[in-house]
Amino acid sequence: MKRVVIVGAGVGGCITANLLAKKAENLEEDIEITVINDKDYIFYEPGLLYLIFNKMHEKELKRPLNSILNPKIKLIVDEATKIDTENNTVITKNGKIVEYDYLVIATGAKIVPEELPGLKEGGDWFYTLEGAKRLREKLAKIKKGRIVIGVAGIPHKCPVAPVEFTLMLHDYLKIRGVRDDVEIFYTYPIQRLHSLEKVAELAKKLYDEKGIKYETFFNIAEVDAEKKKIVTLEGSEIKYDIFIAIPPHKGVDLIFNSGIGDSGGWVKTHRYTLKVEGFDNIYALGDATNLPVSKAGSVAHFEAEVVVENIIGDIEGFGIVKNYNGETFCFIETGFNEATYIKFDFNNPPVPVKPSKLIHYTKIAYNKLFWLTVRGVM
Repeated sequence: MKRVVIVGAGVGGCITANLLAKKAENLEEDIEITVINDKDYIFYEPGLLYLIFNKMHEKELKRPLNSILNPKIKLIVDEATKIDTENNTVITKNGKIVEYDYLVIATGAKIVPEELPGLKEGGDWFYTLEGAKRLREKLAKIKKGRIVIGVAGIPHKCPVAPVEFTLMLHDYLKIRGVRDDVEIFYTYPIQRLHSLEKVAELAKKLYDEKGIKYETFFNIAEVDAEKKKIVTLEGSEIKYDIFIAIPPHKGVDLIFNSGIGDSGGWVKTHRYTLKVEGFDNIYALGDATNLPVSKAGSVAHFEAEVVVENIIGDIEGFGIVKNYNGETFCFIETGFNEATYIKFDFNNPPVPVKPSKLIHYTKIAYNKLFWLTVRGVM
């Protein structure tokens, strides 16, 4: 029997586990699949963007893991604290020692707002449920002033989210009848509005049309919560009434504790095979990796398929049978009624299509279909 342990039960972890369970039915050798996760539920993080604007409810964003994972999969609800690569074991907070023949790291990323001086005291964000709910309350009350949306760290989860949020905020304030009295100001740390050039061009066009102000090469050094002021490394300052930050992100503590990450806690991962560098039986996927790809759910999905094929191939004696090509697909909401999308890989750059209502409604439909995706159905 081969033991496959998956640490993390987000998009990548659940798809990997469920696809493995399905393919294991046709193998001569038995496979024991174990998922270790610190919570007993999976959370649909992209839904937070809609929750802020009252387009989704909290109860729509959670599902118990035992309703998502194949019944043949063993679930351990505990925090993995260290990977002992010499002894092929994962150690948990409650003292469990879980042995593996193959390990899949799908631990995602975490926000670290505390690493930017003053951000916890003076800023808001939408990368956690608590943060999104707090922000929803603030936005519902503002009638005039300046809202600053600032990217305070790259890489971060869902790279297009700051652009989506900014455009949705414009429509939200218009509906409330306060857009003329509320200035929207968007900042980005490099000399364009997004790291992807074509997305930056689209953002500039739409921002100009909607009267959204912006400043690039804007690297935030600190937030003065008392004076409601943002100070940049370049020496400029800007006042705000609400500051919505894309906080700095890092890998989880498990990666630091296990010595398999870089300085940011991102797992050192082979860009094609998705094996962790230096190990033949450990794979990484999704937000946890150090790969030069978007930290997005679609990436975790495409990578999960590669990891599953390669684990099965190794068990059957074929070795690596599939490479990851950097495939990424992202919807981009351009307001409440239209959206576009980008599809790209290592060799083909993204080019957004013309925004339309049809794409927007496709995205809304996917919000419902997500639960089939993580079950490995689509």
